[in-house]
Amino acid sequence: MSDINDFKDLKVWQKGMEIAEKCYFLTKLFPKEKLYGMVQQIRRSAASIPANIAEGYGRRTTPEYIRFLNIAQGSLNELETHIILSQRVGLSKETDIEPIIFLLREESRMIIALIKKLQQ
Repeated sequence: MSDINDFKDLKVWQKGMEIAEKCYFLTKLFPKEKLYGMVQQIRRSAASIPANIAEGYGRRTTPEYIRFLNIAQGSLNELETHIILSQRVGLSKETDIEPIIFLLREESRMIIALIKKLQQ
């Protein structure tokens, strides 16, 4: 089993970063006039997932860590909503969002599993 020296070693953080990166690339395809609307919402909620995982890890107490993991889960749900909406209003294609939605579902399972493990 690998050692966890800091938050960057956490697979759940790494996947969160992958999701955020994919969302930044997705939103680069959006029209420029959407820069301060949907683009900002997607990028903010995407970045919030790994940021909250990292912040919770840094708090060093289990209840606070769990609280930040729950916040990350909320950001994940918010992001999924924005991604689906972007497709529904014609800013993105289903084929563009499917890989992100798949990663979001994986990330959600990982966050939930980590919360359950920490609650034991």
